[in-house]
Amino acid sequence: MTLRAALDDYKRYQGSPTAFPGERRTTSGRFSGLAGRTVHVGRDGTLRDFSYPLTGYYGIDRSRFGVRIDGEIRWLDELETTSQSYVDDTALVQTTFAGEDLGIELELERLDLTLDEVHVTHVTVTEGSADALAAFVSFAPGGRDDRIGQLVYDDPGIVEVYHRAEHDFLTSEPRFETVGGQLPERLADVLDDGPVDFPRGEETGQYEDGRLGGYVLGFVPFEDGSATVVSRLTGAPDSSAVVDDLVERTAALADGESIRAAAPSISAGREGSDDAGTGTGAGIEIETETETETADLEHAAVVDDLRVLGVLSSERGSRMAGPDFDPHYEYSGGYGYTWFRDDAEIARFLLESADALDLDLETVHEHSATFYVDAQLEDGTWPHRVWPDDGSLAPGWANDHVGGDGVDYQADQTASVLSYLATYAETSDERAREVEPVIERGLAGLDATLAEDGLPVACQNAWENMAGRFTHTAATFLHAYAAVAGAPIDEELRAHAREQARVVYHGLDQLWDDDRGIYVLRDRDGDLDSRLDSSTFALVDAHAAYDALESVDDERRERLRQHVDATLDGLARETDAVSGLIRFEGDDWRTRTQADEKIWTVSTAWGANAAVSLARLLEDDAYLERARDLLAELFPGGSLCLESGYLPEQVFDDGTPDSATPLGWPHALRLATVAQLRELDDPVRQERSTPVSN
Repeated sequence: MTLRAALDDYKRYQGSPTAFPGERRTTSGRFSGLAGRTVHVGRDGTLRDFSYPLTGYYGIDRSRFGVRIDGEIRWLDELETTSQSYVDDTALVQTTFAGEDLGIELELERLDLTLDEVHVTHVTVTEGSADALAAFVSFAPGGRDDRIGQLVYDDPGIVEVYHRAEHDFLTSEPRFETVGGQLPERLADVLDDGPVDFPRGEETGQYEDGRLGGYVLGFVPFEDGSATVVSRLTGAPDSSAVVDDLVERTAALADGESIRAAAPSISAGREGSDDAGTGTGAGIEIETETETETADLEHAAVVDDLRVLGVLSSERGSRMAGPDFDPHYEYSGGYGYTWFRDDAEIARFLLESADALDLDLETVHEHSATFYVDAQLEDGTWPHRVWPDDGSLAPGWANDHVGGDGVDYQADQTASVLSYLATYAETSDERAREVEPVIERGLAGLDATLAEDGLPVACQNAWENMAGRFTHTAATFLHAYAAVAGAPIDEELRAHAREQARVVYHGLDQLWDDDRGIYVLRDRDGDLDSRLDSSTFALVDAHAAYDALESVDDERRERLRQHVDATLDGLARETDAVSGLIRFEGDDWRTRTQADEKIWTVSTAWGANAAVSLARLLEDDAYLERARDLLAELFPGGSLCLESGYLPEQVFDDGTPDSATPLGWPHALRLATVAQLRELDDPVRQERSTPVSN
């Protein structure tokens, strides 16, 4: 998102009670693209690239599409969007528009598909008539909206927008009737109180303006009622080779049937479906003895989860946490990076869920392990966050262990990676041999941040907004040590990990608050911060891992019961529009004008997952009902699940979604919880209530 685009949005959303001015929101619309370039398709017909963290290319910054009727342009954002959905279990987005509100007889069908570095937009007039498709596209190669240039290749009808390393191309089928540069906002426009509407017209002003910027306006004549626009992002190219290839690919994807056939499939047990190389969706089967509404919802949720994780993945398998809606760090620290906490938790959930959901994700598991091996630091730990496309260090605020040993370090991230690698090692002897040296170094890094009292040293928490000695961090240590102790690796490493697991297990007693009957949020300089915190749900999974080594004692089981009960009850919020769990008591981040804490999908999904794990650990089916109640809000039709199937990070009390959308972590938690219920062969699955609707 360029600064011009951010300032334009700021002008449009000043004073909104739920929108943060200057962001590029993705809370409506859908993404196309799996494992590489990812493009947001707005319900209003706009396109926007969110590809930079995954590919290193910025691509489309802003856009606007319309149709020309009798010389007048009718922009899609002025028409009624009558529907938007994915086509079957694919990443192909279908959107329909109608002109009835404008008093014109017009209906359009639009298909959007991202394949590798190419994005295709195909528009068909299904009722009425139109002369041409209008396409305004603003490219920002290298993330810039200045010092960039354009080349127009007249013969094949291709526009190239370039800075230095990145070159972006735009073409069409049929060929553009006319195409040329557009004048960007000047400084006076940027400083003006009001926003600027684009495009501004076909004339650019001075003769050079159309060649010194990223704004392009083209008109594609409709042929048999259809027109196609294609963009491609590349590095510094042999332009002639790129142009030739783009012409060939555009011709091959010029009609709706070709686009549908080329759409990457997220196979979901449909007869005849296949894996089109997405790496995240092969062979999903959700088998049920009886067709029920709940089974359909589970099926839809798993497909959506795998699609989202594909959208957020780079070609090497690493994932950004979510689409980077705030790249200027105006209200957050950005989201388009790989956090090892989120990524390793997602990777472990996929690995542990594969059998229950009949998923063929072996390549995904291997890519995750390779990425963690490559990104490990010399001291055995993993840094705060990295760029997902190449694993290089990304901007962050918790990198003290890169150059020192301060508290601005998130020890749970190293623990989460170790838990995944240990689980991965169990899948084959060859894999165990490959990751054993990495696990050994990781154990050393974990040991260095474990104090003599059995708790991790002071560091940052999972939510990255506090320092102290956190229950959640201790839980991740317990899980990591227990997982390594059970892995098929060197016996001395296993014995060491087993002893360390015991140390942490007993150290957790220091974080118990007998008055509230909970494990506290943190120890802060010897004082217990006894607020409820949803990240402490990690205790349940950690104790389940420990129980595989040594039985969890009765007192600890009862404490876990009390803690989960208090946390599920104490963090629950319900309004007329939404129901779920808040992040922690006193959380005021991104509340805008709202007085109370916002509901988080991560927290809600974590609560559901912990309830299922506790049901298994305590052999108490009452917790399955609590899990199902929370899942109902996260399933399609639930108050926290958008019409797109996406889970936003947060939701305002009035139901307005906010922040990173979709966020990978809650989607992986939802998938893992469904898998756990299937492993239990839940005997009351047919009795589940219908989820609350929006």
